[in-house]
Parts: sequence; structure tokens; C-alpha cells
Amino acid sequence: MSFSIEGKTAIVTGAANGVGLAMARHFSDKGANVMLADIDETRLQEEVGNLSEDSNIHFFAGDLRERLTIANLLSATLDTFDRVDILVNGARQIIPTDPLDLDDTSVETLLEQNLMASLRLSQLVAKRMVKQAEGKEEGQAGSIVNLSSIAARRTQPGLLAYSVSTAALDQMTRSLAVALAPHRIRVNAVAFGSVMSASLKGALKEHAEYRSEIECHTPMGRIASPGELAEAVQYLASEGAGFVTGQILTVDGGRTLLDPVCAPAH
Repeated sequence: MSFSIEGKTAIVTGAANGVGLAMARHFSDKGANVMLADIDETRLQEEVGNLSEDSNIHFFAGDLRERLTIANLLSATLDTFDRVDILVNGARQIIPTDPLDLDDTSVETLLEQNLMASLRLSQLVAKRMVKQAEGKEEGQAGSIVNLSSIAARRTQPGLLAYSVSTAALDQMTRSLAVALAPHRIRVNAVAFGSVMSASLKGALKEHAEYRSEIECHTPMGRIASPGELAEAVQYLASEGAGFVTGQILTVDGGRTLLDPVCAPAH
């Protein structure tokens, strides 16, 4: 069974930089048509605005927390590529949390950003996938892959909001997988550990000691590249994973195999 995504059309959110951008480029390099989506229009323009009109990679800028923006994203994808086969929910946000601050709104903010935006987009895209599959009795109708985190299973009080939102995303993955299985749409997630994302790069500039702490608590002794995460997502998106649904694939260099209480929260 092939892990090819050539000729498929994918929407990748959170694609203006870091992990999302690397994933979109990887999908494009593998022959997929890709619609990059992010709120940062300037960065999107810098990354893909100079590509030719007949390119297999385009972008859409907007706030995906807004229902109208989600609908417009799907419409733009269909106008450009006529269909959508893969959705990668990669847009995420991390906000430090003070668990004892009653005025801290980070939980509500991250549930909206990391959970609800992905849920609404998944629902809308799934309906389109169902429509596209009408009259076809075999083969997958579509694949949805959510980007989660090992924070969903680890206890980091300073990342309470992020941990809660990613744990909710994992459960959303399982619930949608069961609901959409009869429609031949698979839903999975990749829970990653320390990946050289834009946010981690920024953290390492301010706190160089973080690198050794991360490497010390990761059995493989290094930080993952965004490309390694993209390979895992490609597998789950491809028909080679045709009997895989509702799974949370951990890509963390073995970090969750250890449980040191003092492990850094990144």
C-alpha cells in the first residue's frame, strides 16, 4: 500500500510559519495540491505570494475562529482545486497559565483556538468529503489529521490551558473518527513533543539552556525537525493508513516514556 498523496488536495491550517509551513511545503513537494491557511496574511504573502498562478500551492488568510472565515476557506479551496481530500488542523496557540488566577482567560482562549476552530472546520470539510464520495462505494472519502501535543498526557501546571485544549482535541479526534467512519472519512492526530517550531526557536533564543534540558529528557537526545512531523502526518493522510482511525500517533523521540517531575514545559 502506497503512502502517496500525489494528486490529493489538502488544506493545512496554521501554515504561515514553523511546523504548519513545513507541512504544507512537504505536501506540495509530494505532489499534493495545498491550500495554506493562517491569520498572518503578511507572512503567507512572503512565503507563497510569488508563486505562479498555476502552482499547486495557494494561500488563504483569515481568522479561523470565525464561522464565515471557515466557510470562505472551503469555498476558496474548491474554487482553486475543485475538491478537498485532506484536512490538517495545524493552527495552535500556547499561552502560559496561572492556575490560581481567577481572571486568567487562557483556558477559554485556547479552547476556542485549539479545539473549536478545528472542530468547526472539520465538520464543514467532512460534509464536503461526504458529498464528493456520493456514488462511490470504495476507497476513502477523506482524511483529517489534527496536530496535538504530548502536553495532553503530561501534567504541567504552567501550561494548564494548553494541556486542557490538546486533551480535548484528542477526544474530539476519537469522537469524530467513530462518527465519520461510516462515511469512509478517517480522523487521526499526531501528538508531538519538542519540534523546532517558530515558538521553540524564539524560546531557545531567550533561554539557551532549554535545549540541553529538552535533550536530557528525550531518550533520542535531540529536538525533532518539522519535516519529521510532516512525514508522520503524510502517513496518516495517505491511503496506506486506510484502516487507521481514531488514533493519536506520538512523535516525541521517546519523551513520554520517561516521567521526571522536573521536566521542562517545552
